[in-house]
Amino acid sequence: MTTHETAILSGLGLHKQFRLASTAAKGGVLTAVDNLSLVLARGETLGIAGESGCGKSTLGKILAGLLKPDRGEVQFQGAPLSSLSTQDYRRFRRTTQMIFQDPFSSLNPRMRISDIIAEPLVISGRTGADIRDAVTHLMETVGLNPELAQRFPDEFSGGQRQRIGIARALAAAPDILIADEPVSSLDISIQAQIINLLQEMKDSFKLSMIIISHNLSVLRHMCDRVIIMYLGTIVEEGSAAGLFSQCLHPYTEALIAAIPMVTAEPRKTAVILSDDLPSALNIPSGCRFHPRCRYAAAICKEQSPMLMEIEPGHASACHFARTLFPRKAD
Repeated sequence: MTTHETAILSGLGLHKQFRLASTAAKGGVLTAVDNLSLVLARGETLGIAGESGCGKSTLGKILAGLLKPDRGEVQFQGAPLSSLSTQDYRRFRRTTQMIFQDPFSSLNPRMRISDIIAEPLVISGRTGADIRDAVTHLMETVGLNPELAQRFPDEFSGGQRQRIGIARALAAAPDILIADEPVSSLDISIQAQIINLLQEMKDSFKLSMIIISHNLSVLRHMCDRVIIMYLGTIVEEGSAAGLFSQCLHPYTEALIAAIPMVTAEPRKTAVILSDDLPSALNIPSGCRFHPRCRYAAAICKEQSPMLMEIEPGHASACHFARTLFPRKAD
């Protein structure tokens, strides 16, 4: 089992809050990530899932070094980022790249595509014909015609822009790629192309990847392990195969039930989430999911369940995980 010491990237006790200054919530504190720990093994694809507002994107930015946690630490190859030398921290920032959710706002509209892709190469000290050759190669690698290199982002479709973002990330020769909702803003017909491209890039460049998505179908297809987040915490974690075969948390059960045609077997009972996700400004007491859980009991309102390993490599934060989701017969 991967530990924080052997992982290529890990988070230990991460906590992040934002103070809101809006009129409606003046003085309010939004808890985006709350005492969360995870590990990413070398060569692994880890999925992070949950509804919008559960803290997935904030977690991704913390792991990429773009946000600092209020408490806890990110470790790169077993060493806390806060203890890295300037040279080692620059290496971490170069080798940990992020693909952002919106391909229409993540590219500078005033820069030509060649300059956008070349920017990491310039920072690394490469010059002249070396950069031009590298940009040509990267564009070909992600399926873009190098003859389009002098165009601006607004001359490309959403799928093409996401390919540009992938090329820019690969230009830094990363070891870790964090993709935040990489296909959510794209047409269905384009999503499969980007998913397949990311899979190809992982194999070709020997990447370790984190895929952040609310779309469990994407994570089921791409990931080795999956983490389910709810209001800043992990409620379930396990292998993709194990989690989709037999989930161990009512929230995961509801998310899976909402996926069209996840299984050929008919569903016996509809599992529908009641109400919307509670505000991270006012997190419920006890189990955070209890106001929406059809199995909630008195203990759920009073006592917060710990994330515990229920089966080897499969953990759940539910008081009744073993009784609600009994192990299937081998």
